[in-house]
Amino acid sequence: MTIRSVLVANRGEIAVRIVKAARALGIRTVQVHSAADADMLAVKLADEAVQIGPPAPKKSYLNVEAVIAAAKAAGVDAVHPGYGFLSENGDFADAVTAAGLIFIGPSGDAIRLLGDKVAARKVAAKAGVPTVPGSDGRLSSLDEARAVVARTGFPVMIKAAAGGGGRGIRIVNTFAEFEQQFPQAAAEAAAAFGDGGLYLEKVITRARHVEVQIFGDGETFVHCFERECSLQRRRQKVWEEAPSMALPTTVREKLCASAVALAREVGYRGAGTVEYLYDDETEAFYFIEVNTRIQVEHPVTEMITGIDLVQEMFKVAGGAPLSVSQATIAAKGHAIECRINAEDPARGFLPAPGTITRLVVPEGEGIRFDTMLYEGYTVPPFYDSLLGKLIVHADTRQACLERLATALDGLVIEGVPTTIPLHRALAADPDVSAGAFHTRSLEAWLETRLLAPAGKTTEVA
Repeated sequence: MTIRSVLVANRGEIAVRIVKAARALGIRTVQVHSAADADMLAVKLADEAVQIGPPAPKKSYLNVEAVIAAAKAAGVDAVHPGYGFLSENGDFADAVTAAGLIFIGPSGDAIRLLGDKVAARKVAAKAGVPTVPGSDGRLSSLDEARAVVARTGFPVMIKAAAGGGGRGIRIVNTFAEFEQQFPQAAAEAAAAFGDGGLYLEKVITRARHVEVQIFGDGETFVHCFERECSLQRRRQKVWEEAPSMALPTTVREKLCASAVALAREVGYRGAGTVEYLYDDETEAFYFIEVNTRIQVEHPVTEMITGIDLVQEMFKVAGGAPLSVSQATIAAKGHAIECRINAEDPARGFLPAPGTITRLVVPEGEGIRFDTMLYEGYTVPPFYDSLLGKLIVHADTRQACLERLATALDGLVIEGVPTTIPLHRALAADPDVSAGAFHTRSLEAWLETRLLAPAGKTTEVA
């Protein structure tokens, strides 16, 4: 079935991205929004807009009944969930399908299977994908957990089976700490995810976070190479690159092949990401999880491959086979993405909603800015602080870093503090330039630096 109209069940920059991709395909767009988002850019760009509730996400963007009702009333063919909110909710995917609509993503069963971190580890192991040493499944008792720790040794991560996005994780280094943290982690997981299930993983020290973009149509499965996502703060990605500068060619081939094997194991349909930890000392990689949606950082993959992943999602969801084969997918050059948030780096990254009084977006070859901003827009205080993503592409990584520095200097956002100073400092840092970092590097780096307000220099504390 060809998709002629779509309900965009998200907000912010990803909603804008989906609306633009749909428009390029001639698809009519209907944008849902909360009362706080009536003037957001996606609402202005879409063909229609429907208010579905008050500002609180639980009463709007996470309200399955309200979203489905809006889709039916608007007479759309399909629903695109973006990322976050309901994008990895298998029950929502089923509700969309039950309403006679197309869910642009994998099936509800696939989302539930791969969204359960323990079940996903078992699928990965069955597909021959290496997994981090730890528990074989959900832990049934504290005694069972103690036995796993005795086998793996410290440090270990206590992880929520239903967690994701870096949430629901606690790192412990001693048995005394473990005894205290384990029951607290179970209670926290139950409160946050409605599921108190836990499992354990050995902490890989000085690990890199590398992920592979996969795509499938249920019969054919491909990868679009990998992304380096090791620069993180509080386990949230800050800066992403494609490809990873750390992988030897032979390791890249094995890593990407393993991601495709996992996709094939579950008959995956749509866009997804298989995440790994990579130890560049031993050249070993270990499966972490699968994200059954489009990722925030998908633009860097688009920049090096030339594939519009969101448009491809529409095509496959509408019943078309993949428009690309593995033999035709090639990586060209290097791309870097900086997440620009409404946060003040000089004040502990305190979120800072407010009105955009001035916006200047850099232009030129290899520069892209995915955003929800316009001058006069008021950033609401109820949601994630992401304002946009500055993406650059060049023939080499060094040229990419140089282009990024120029683009950051040209990006002006006034009215709210932003993380632009952080990215300027990172782009100029010799370790970042050398690719010498891992998942814990950024937090240690931040402890030694004082980031000045946007427009001023960054100083070492």
